Amino acid sequence: MGGINIKNPEQIEGIRRSSRLAAETLDFAAQFVKAGVHTEFIDNKIEEFIVEHNAVPATKGYNGFPKSSCISPNEIVCHGIPSENMVLKEGDILNIDITTILDGYYGDTSRMFTVGNISPQAEKLVDVTKHCLDLGIQQVKPGNQFGNIGFVISRYAKAKGFSVVYEYCGHGVGLQFHEEPQVDHTSRRNKGPKMKPGMIFTIEPMINQGRPTTSLDESDGWTARTIDNKLSAQFEHTVLVTETGFEVLTDIHNEYPKT
Repeated sequence: MGGINIKNPEQIEGIRRSSRLAAETLDFAAQFVKAGVHTEFIDNKIEEFIVEHNAVPATKGYNGFPKSSCISPNEIVCHGIPSENMVLKEGDILNIDITTILDGYYGDTSRMFTVGNISPQAEKLVDVTKHCLDLGIQQVKPGNQFGNIGFVISRYAKAKGFSVVYEYCGHGVGLQFHEEPQVDHTSRRNKGPKMKPGMIFTIEPMINQGRPTTSLDESDGWTARTIDNKLSAQFEHTVLVTETGFEVLTDIHNEYPKT
């Protein structure tokens, strides 16, 4: 983990603009999340929006990924491939994950959406996962160690009766899609490198209703599902370490005051 990029002010501004666009794209996509809509339709709208804003969807063509977003309903943990065969129905929960490339800079964010009325257990899972992200972000400040992000996330999730996916993690981002460091969502306290101003990375906890393990669909090599077909949820933000704390670059609703 020795090669963590420290971004300069020009790079930070570029990543900030791309991050805002990624978040605006999620807001735009929300209107299409309803029963009877297939996820490829949502993906097509997402691609149109990104391209209209002079950017590129980072996932399309990335290591052969065929679509402009990842859409992962219910038991799909991450990297769900949008498809006309995947039709949303009442009670579904789904994660939409978007990464934009704007003027060469990357912004990465995802959030959960719900279709109609969802079960109380699904609602609890979504709420707990969002709070896990909030707790992880609060750990971002100069001098703190990356392991403390995963420590607080896993402690809370397990206390609420859920498990934390350990096979996928957050990552450095901005100049490339995936950079150092690896940001684990379950970790021992006071482990890993120390955060420094100018570091930018994602925090993106994936929380499962059942077991933490995932299985990969052999048919496409991307779709990761819970091993027991129980529900999974995920939220993600791109976060900058500032001189005194953090700035959530993909927060366009002023949910996280800059520290």
